[in-house]
Amino acid sequence: MIKYTLLFIGFNIALLSLPITLIGQYQFTETERVNCTPVKNQQRTGTCWSYATASLLESEIARMGHGDIDISEMYIVRNIYQDKATNYMLRQGKANFSQGSLSHDLVRMVNKIGLMPQDAYTGLVGGATGHDHSEMEAGLKGFLDGVNTMQMLSPRWMPAFNAVLDTYMGVVPNKVTYKGKSLTPTEYASELGIDSDNYISFTSFTHHPFGTSFILEIPDNYSNGEFYNLKIDDLVKLTKEAIKEGYSIAWDGDVSEKGFSAKEGIAVLPSAPAREDLFDTPGKEMDVTQQLRQQQFMSKSTTDDHLMHIVGLAKDQKGNQYFIIKNSWGEISEHKGFLYMSEAYFRMKTVAVMVHKDAAKQYIQD
Repeated sequence: MIKYTLLFIGFNIALLSLPITLIGQYQFTETERVNCTPVKNQQRTGTCWSYATASLLESEIARMGHGDIDISEMYIVRNIYQDKATNYMLRQGKANFSQGSLSHDLVRMVNKIGLMPQDAYTGLVGGATGHDHSEMEAGLKGFLDGVNTMQMLSPRWMPAFNAVLDTYMGVVPNKVTYKGKSLTPTEYASELGIDSDNYISFTSFTHHPFGTSFILEIPDNYSNGEFYNLKIDDLVKLTKEAIKEGYSIAWDGDVSEKGFSAKEGIAVLPSAPAREDLFDTPGKEMDVTQQLRQQQFMSKSTTDDHLMHIVGLAKDQKGNQYFIIKNSWGEISEHKGFLYMSEAYFRMKTVAVMVHKDAAKQYIQD
């Protein structure tokens, strides 16, 4: 999912002892906060899914007592390209092959191929200082489409595909070093306490029964991942309660609304979108029902645009509730890459969330 719009908020990590932020006439008071690593920049790549979910795992690693760890997002991205290529060829080119994926794709790969620290694999070669996958994606897709025209496939297509990845992203090392030990990536993930089976994706749509899991019908769900379906009230409660218990959340949703402002660092869903003071002062927001949410999804007014990391809760001077969101577009301006998302915006524009299963036990039916 490629979004080049920049988001940011007036939230300074260094001032946690002063949890009040002013944006225009908005006055935000932080009420809950989960430890998170510094904001990164996905740059010109559609890899928000990897940055958001890696950030979630980094918070999980800290929660489990392993300190601050910088995970290589591009190690997982590279392996997902390979996974997508296999899926694309098996489906004879009738599948999604793009830069986008979802949180469950990163998490499910951990038990298969492990994790790497950032300093072991950056995904940058030739002195490059920033990521841009545009040319690489075009080349990979063209290669797959060309090979797919063959009546019979040789076993050489995947090594050739990997050679392109090596050229653009670098060769992956076999071992990493952690606390003086040489470990495989899977051993490294195990040392950090990360297990794919501990994370669950949730959504909220009426075209499938609540209390059941289903394959969410969005383009980037190429791996046919299942999502547990909750009523939107329960999804909001789960997210708030998880944060209060020290668990952060990977968020997937739509950031294309006019009430989502990069410049102002605010995501709101006003009942009167055209009001001139939208980003100056808190105002009345839409009453988001389950039915309205479903209508927005079915009409494509709500789409799977972007993934970010929910790391806290806040309220404004009128008592309205907000989620504190960590984005992956760099430490922009004074806002350092964070933003405030209102509960109304969350209720309407959330496509899915992912959280550790221990934070969601009461919401899952046996």
